[in-house]
Amino acid sequence: MATLELKATKRHIEGKKVKELRNKGITPVHLFGPNVESLTIQCDTASLRNILAEAGHTRLVTLKLGHEKTPRTVMIREVQIDNFRGGLLHVDFYQVKLTEEIKVNVPIILVGDSAAAKMKGNSLVQELNELTVQCLPANIPNTVEVDVAPLVTPDQLIRVKDLPAIKDVTIVNDPSVVVARIAIEVVEVVEKPPVAEEEGAEAAAEEGAAPAEGEKKEAPVKAEKKE
Repeated sequence: MATLELKATKRHIEGKKVKELRNKGITPVHLFGPNVESLTIQCDTASLRNILAEAGHTRLVTLKLGHEKTPRTVMIREVQIDNFRGGLLHVDFYQVKLTEEIKVNVPIILVGDSAAAKMKGNSLVQELNELTVQCLPANIPNTVEVDVAPLVTPDQLIRVKDLPAIKDVTIVNDPSVVVARIAIEVVEVVEKPPVAEEEGAEAAAEEGAAPAEGEKKEAPVKAEKKE
């Protein structure tokens, strides 16, 4: 896999003035990490966009900062984007130590075909989108592929404990958490009352209904006029 490299320089502009940098095609960046002096730096926006597209939040990036002789190994921790214009607002880089394990969330991708998902009224549902792993930075997988072929019947599930082991990587998630399952379409059936009962209810509700057989209908009582 090709090494991802990015150039950066130290940034002296902060606060509201960083808008001027963005207008010039430069994105403000924050660099931090364990036992690392926090730095405000800046990168060419076009180059940074290319790195973000390839690296995601799992691949290591070789950061060449100014005139420093030794490049820094970093990961993308957070990306802020303008929701209205889609432009980059700010990026956080986390500097790692290649000899120390870290925890990171890795995207889960469902692969394969599920016989149960192909049944009429069924659908495949992914319950867990990311897997939390702990390992050395160089061993971080870009993605975790989960084969859904074992889902043959609608009552089957794939849990974290069912995932195959990943070399030199420890899975941190609760083993009982569901990764994927089959959703069954439930059709609600509304039962109508029997016709005889329905007609009887309607007849009773009508005003002036005919009296039942053998039953005499009483005439209305007239009020007596008092002298």
